[in-house]
This record gives sequence, structure tokens and C-alpha cells, in this order.
Amino acid sequence: MSNTPQSSASNFIRSIIEVDIASGKHANIITRFPPEPNGYLHIGHAKSICLNFGLAQDYQGRCNLRFDDTNPEKESQEYARSIQDDVHWLGFQWDGEVRWASDYFEQLYRFAIELIEKGLAYVDDLTPEQMREYRGTLTQAGKSSPSRELSVIENLDLFARMRAGEFADGSRVLRAKIDMASSNMNLRDPVIYRIRRAHHIRTGDAWCIYPMYDYTHCISDALEGITHSLCTLEFEDHRPLYDWVLDNLSIDCHPRQYEFSRLELHYTITSKRKLLQLVNDKHVSGWDDPRMPTVSGMRRRGYTPDSIREFAKRIGVSKSNNTVDVGVLEGCVREDLEMKAPRVMAVVNPLKVVVTNFIEGQTVSRMASYHPQHPEFGERLVPLGKEIWIEADDFSENPPVGWQRLAIGGEVRLRYSYVLRCDYVVKDALGKVVELRCSIDQDTLGKNPIGRKVKGVIHWLAIEHALPAEIRLYDRLFTVPEPDVDKDVDFCTYLNQQSLQVVDGWVEAAVSEAAPETHYQFERIGYFCTDRYEHQPGKKIILNRTVALKDSWAKE
Repeated sequence: MSNTPQSSASNFIRSIIEVDIASGKHANIITRFPPEPNGYLHIGHAKSICLNFGLAQDYQGRCNLRFDDTNPEKESQEYARSIQDDVHWLGFQWDGEVRWASDYFEQLYRFAIELIEKGLAYVDDLTPEQMREYRGTLTQAGKSSPSRELSVIENLDLFARMRAGEFADGSRVLRAKIDMASSNMNLRDPVIYRIRRAHHIRTGDAWCIYPMYDYTHCISDALEGITHSLCTLEFEDHRPLYDWVLDNLSIDCHPRQYEFSRLELHYTITSKRKLLQLVNDKHVSGWDDPRMPTVSGMRRRGYTPDSIREFAKRIGVSKSNNTVDVGVLEGCVREDLEMKAPRVMAVVNPLKVVVTNFIEGQTVSRMASYHPQHPEFGERLVPLGKEIWIEADDFSENPPVGWQRLAIGGEVRLRYSYVLRCDYVVKDALGKVVELRCSIDQDTLGKNPIGRKVKGVIHWLAIEHALPAEIRLYDRLFTVPEPDVDKDVDFCTYLNQQSLQVVDGWVEAAVSEAAPETHYQFERIGYFCTDRYEHQPGKKIILNRTVALKDSWAKE
């Protein structure tokens, strides 16, 4: 587990834990992170990971990783592996072995029998439509199913036959017998087991009945000795059911559930169903597409574990709605990479420049450091040549007022090199500028020209030494802050068609042997990362834009 506290900011959960420790209620803190392996983790899960693992770390406790694998049709080992990878990548280690709800299937079954024997559960054969009708509404009480009055012996027999596979899928369920008139709909005899013949990723075809989440979760917590079961606010109304199940079973431990606000991030969606739709409909290349808010997608884009943990710490934990602008997350990434990423030059939109007075063997190249605040990063030679690339956007034939880049007759400083003057342009048959002819002031290497001031500095690359690179310019996936707020409009309507632009650019030779997931700041452009999968050191350079140097979406 990381040595850096992740949840040090005060919040109501920390206050509860401190009271529990001070009173002697708990000697050790045990939390858990309980994802369902039915998709890849997203930024909301990252917040929960940092909270649960961070609290356990700060209070010298333990945190379990437990998969809620009770919905076999949607779960896979691929998802389970990706979740474990994400937790490790974020800097955390769970206590002991990975736990699974399926580890407890036999115990869950026996506890269900206990409820039946106590007259607190019954097998029901209402159709789904009938069950909805009998359940009532928020303003009208439900009514009891005819099956509610079956005897204990009848229910034990029916439940055993459910397990034995005698009944068709969906034909019967086991329901808790609580209160059909409760104002809390979750207590109106909720289903705790259903029949489903589906191959399970761990138990295979051993079971044809599976427990429901609300029943499974609280018992799993109790069996693991969880002290603080942390859930998002949508489970607040489920807490009475959590307590009812544990209060009515012969189980010693009774964890307490506490709810906090889930993370809603502007320009992003975090619904697993909708993320899966993006993948299935080919709007993105996969769950780890760098535009996705998944942990694996953010990792591939170049976000760092430190930046995500800092983001989770910065947004805090509360019971109020927690809608955050994605710019806060991007700001955390910039701050982290500002001090970590070596700086090199790259040209994304190249325009050729011929240096007419370049003299081979006499015109000098300079060494440049990789980071002005980190001399330990080292330095490299930035070679000048007769032909160089500059950004096409750094030249204007008709410069606006205040222009500080290159124009005909104007001068700029080449980063780490000479002052350059544009003497004339070369155009193609359509009148497009395709080349500049420029000259350098040979007396300006490392010093300012005499008698005049040059304000602009631009980046560049010597064509002879530059390496071709595929540069993927990623941007926000949606054009509006809340793409799924209007339920009458397909959220895909708001997809940003400019969220990915692939360009053939050029980079310094220093990037050639970079390993996958190496970060750089391209001076004046942004932060980039060599692709986790497709970049091939020494062979094929593929770089993903992690984040621009400044937030181009910020309101003026």
C-alpha cells in the first residue's frame, strides 16, 4: 500500500471512525472495495478506492477487495483482472487474497434457510408484472402475495427444489418477509434469491439460483468483519434492509453502512451501461480508449496515479451532491506532470524552413536540460540544421496586432538557439505557403541581439534529426457538461466529433527509445505519453496527448 496518506482531509466519515476508535467500539478499522466485475472501473470508482484504501491506511487498518459476482450473465474474468490491475496501479494493495461473493454462496444459502425457518422468508411464484402490481407505489401500500402465508415446511421444500433446478428461470423467487406497507419500498418483501441458469465465472454451473446484491452485500461484510461499509448515496434507502438482514441472522458481526455522495464529472458519463454502449457502438476503441473516464483509459492517456489520488483528495467526501468540472481533474494532472515530465520539442503541424545562411561546421548547436527545476534529469543536444520544422501556426502572412511569432521581415528566437528572421515565403500553385526562407543572426546564440528586442520564442526541430511520430490529440469526449441529463435525448448526440485527431508529427530523437507510458512535456503544446500498447521503442513512436498546457475549455 502507498506510504502517502490519501484521505487526510477531514470529512464526516473520518470523524465517525475517530469517535469509534476513541470509544473503543473498534480496535481496528476494516473497509472493503466491492465492485461487480461487469465492466472496467471509472473515475467514480477511483474516488471510492482512494477513500476505502486510504482510510484503512491512515488508521493502520485493512481493506479488502471483494468482487460482487452475483450476476453471472454480465461478469467476466477480463473485468476482474482489469479491476485488480487498476487498484494496484493507483498504488494500493488489498488485505490477503482477493475475496468473492461466490466464496460465500453456501453460507448465503444456509442463512436463507435460517430466515425461512424463522418465518422471515418465503418462496413466491408471482410473475414480474404481478409483483410490480402487488408492490404498490410511493403513496399506496403494497399488498401481500398469496404465497406469503405458505408454511415453513412448504417454503423449505420449494427453496430446496429451486436450488435443485426443478423450476424454470424466473418462475419463482425467495423473498424476505418484512412489511408490504412500509414507506421504504426496499422493505416491501424484497427478492433475495432468483433462479437463473447462467454459467458463472468461478462456480461454473454448480448453482442455478443466485442471491441478490442487497442480501449478499451485508452478509459478506459481516463475514469479513467489516467495520465501516462505505457506499454511495443511492444506497441510503437500502440501509434499513442491510440492517434487517443482519439483525435477523445468527451472525456475530454487524457492520454499519455509511453513505457519501457519488462523483459526477462534467463532460463525462460514468454509467457502466452507457460506457458499454460507447464501446459496443464503436464510438470509442474500447474500455481503455484514452477518451474514456475509465481508470485504464486515463492511464493510457497519460494520467498518473498521483494525480488521480490528489483529485480524489481535493474534491473531498460529503453527503451533498458532488458535481465537479473535469477541469479540476485535468488541473491535478498538469500539476503532477509539471514537476515530473521531461521537456522536449515536437512539431505537430509542420512547416518547412530553410535556413539560408546555415554554415555546416560553423553554425553551433546547444545543449538543453530536460527540466529547468530538475538538473538530475540530465540534458541533451538540440541540433540545428539547414532545414528545420516549425509549427505552421507560428507563421502568419498577415499578423494581427500584438503578434509575437514569425512574419515576413519579422524575427523570433528559436528555443535553445539563434534569432531567426523570415526573409520570404514559397507558395504552391494554389497560393498555400509551403516553405519559408529565413536567416539566423549568427551573433545571438545564448544572448540577445544588439540594438533590438525579440519578444517571441518558438519551438522547432532540425529535419535531419527529427523522428516521425503518430501524435494523437485527445480532447473531451462530449461537447456539453451534462450529456445524459436529458432523458429524452440520446447522450451520443453530444459526442465531440473532434475528440480525437491523429496527425503525423515530428519529435526530438531523444524520444526514440522511450518505453511505453513515458511522459513528456512538448514545449508550448502540452503533456504527452507514449502509448501503453502500440508504441514500439526504436521502431514506432506513438504519443497520446494527456492534457494541454492550459484549459482551452475554461470560460472567458
